[in-house]
Amino acid sequence: MSLAVVLGLQILSLGACVHATAVFAHFMVQNSYSYGPSDWAADIAAAQAIGIDGFALNTAVDTYETTKYPDAFAAAEAANFQMFISFDMTYDWAEADMVSLVQTYASSSSYYKWNGNPLVSTFDGDAQDNDFWAGFKADLGNAGITISLAPAFIDYRDPSEATTVFSTYPSIDGFFNWWSWPADVAADLTTATDLAYQAGISTAGRSGPYIMAVSPWQFKELGGTNDWVEQSDELWKYRWEQAISDVKPDIVEILTWNDYGESHYISDINPIVNLGDLAPLYVNGFDHGAWRTMAQYYISWYKNGVAPAITEDQVVYWYRAYPKAITCSEGDLPRNSAYPADAVFAFSMLTSPATITLTVGDSTASFDASAGVAIGSVPFSTQDAQTPVISIVRGGITVKSGAGAKAISTSSCPYYNFNPLVGIVQ
Repeated sequence: MSLAVVLGLQILSLGACVHATAVFAHFMVQNSYSYGPSDWAADIAAAQAIGIDGFALNTAVDTYETTKYPDAFAAAEAANFQMFISFDMTYDWAEADMVSLVQTYASSSSYYKWNGNPLVSTFDGDAQDNDFWAGFKADLGNAGITISLAPAFIDYRDPSEATTVFSTYPSIDGFFNWWSWPADVAADLTTATDLAYQAGISTAGRSGPYIMAVSPWQFKELGGTNDWVEQSDELWKYRWEQAISDVKPDIVEILTWNDYGESHYISDINPIVNLGDLAPLYVNGFDHGAWRTMAQYYISWYKNGVAPAITEDQVVYWYRAYPKAITCSEGDLPRNSAYPADAVFAFSMLTSPATITLTVGDSTASFDASAGVAIGSVPFSTQDAQTPVISIVRGGITVKSGAGAKAISTSSCPYYNFNPLVGIVQ
């Protein structure tokens, strides 16, 4: 991947971070079953290359996830990369095991600290009461470890409950707003939840951090009766811009590095990962790596407070391989299937003004883009088996052009798939 933006100076002491911007990616340790040291090193290098500071290790209760920690932290320490634990509380964690895991790794040079204290987060956890979390912190304190606790209590999404969560849980220090997608509506996500819970930390006199989730997509079809897609067509662009211009959180957490089943991975698809029986039907062949080019641009802007200079013309594009009304041979139509547009989306990153031309069979559109970034789209063609072509035209001359890796099929579909393919013209 071409790194087309110039990263500015990052003033960030990650080992003892105090009120500084940082970017983490949510990493599903569940998908590291077949990992060895080189796999961790490769993921860390790919994340560091775009300015990601570390991984939030989503960790469940099973026979192997915590056994992957030694390799993960060894690779992180070798690369000066950061990690923190994010307990997956949808599993039955014993508090003593949580304490033990934090004790084991909190002293690592790569364990991320907020206000000088090891940061601990969660996915879910509001089924546990405050006594549980207070006891967890107290037991760590008795072992000489004071943590900063910023959980993602996913039942708390309503802005009106931003005060309630801190009065219900006096033990928590900050908050991680997991919700980075619209809530089953055909509309863009607002920052109302972010701003309310961010303010709630201050109002409650807590030390933070406020962690804001940023995500490119949301689709799941694993055979459940209520699988879903959320309106995500331009989410990866506007959610970053919300973080930079509106919310300005302490930490941005990208959802996710490698959650393939929910289609919001930005890593390359690692062939050694066992995706199960159904996820491969909508993941394999649907690369998302080019989204990292966009992330690099926005990470630099978030950290440095100014949009980075663009030194190479590029267009990142994404599209689904099937229109939303098609009948597929297998799987189920997800809820909210009417929301995504049948369109190819293009995000331009230009050194000087140009016209971006998008063609899918007999469907053509173009938009004039200034230097910097812009976005446009073209509807799917009614013709079958048409491959999108994306071009950068300047002064009437096509200076760069590229085609998608898959044709859009309007006649047949093996499995309901709302996961996009992401590519780049460079």
